[in-house]
Amino acid sequence: MDNQGVLAVVSGFSGAGKGTLIRTLLAGYQNYALSVSATTRSPRPGEADGREYFFRTNEEFERMIEKGELLEYARYVDHYYGTPKEYVLRNLEAGRDVLLEIEIQGALAIRERFPEAVLLFVTAPDAAQLKKRLTGRGTEDMAVIEKRLRRAAEEADGIEQYDYILVNDEVESCAMRMHGLIQAAHARVGNHLEFIRNMRDDLKAQTQA
Repeated sequence: MDNQGVLAVVSGFSGAGKGTLIRTLLAGYQNYALSVSATTRSPRPGEADGREYFFRTNEEFERMIEKGELLEYARYVDHYYGTPKEYVLRNLEAGRDVLLEIEIQGALAIRERFPEAVLLFVTAPDAAQLKKRLTGRGTEDMAVIEKRLRRAAEEADGIEQYDYILVNDEVESCAMRMHGLIQAAHARVGNHLEFIRNMRDDLKAQTQA
């Protein structure tokens, strides 16, 4: 359908600043909709149910799986994460660009279902900066931080499967680059098939006149 929104899947290492970039886009531009994921992890300080995540118990999450209410789901660092389906589809059909922050396994599952999705991978400038950001959050002990770093080392093997990589060295400039990549996807041929058909028909009519 012409003028359908773009599904932008944002992944990256824990601590790379994915959430900050997404909040910057939401604050600076009107056409974005944030897909709020469901998770079984506990809220961090300042997080609210339905805003950062839908916080669910294991039993509640597994019921969502059984009912087919998720576009994708995965288990990451001992917790479930998943994407509720209805909100994403409704906003895309309304022409809004949907930002979806998920890890690599979920991103590849989305790519199978939505080949036209734009996959963006966010990273810090280097590994030392990544560890510094994780430690500076002050929300997790060193055992969890080390687990996240080990996970990042595993995720690095899948970066080539993304469309674009964004080095988050400075938030505002990185957010602008992210916005540009998402907006460029609107010009893809597949998003304008009706326009192309009309142009083709009009050109044929002109040659027959």
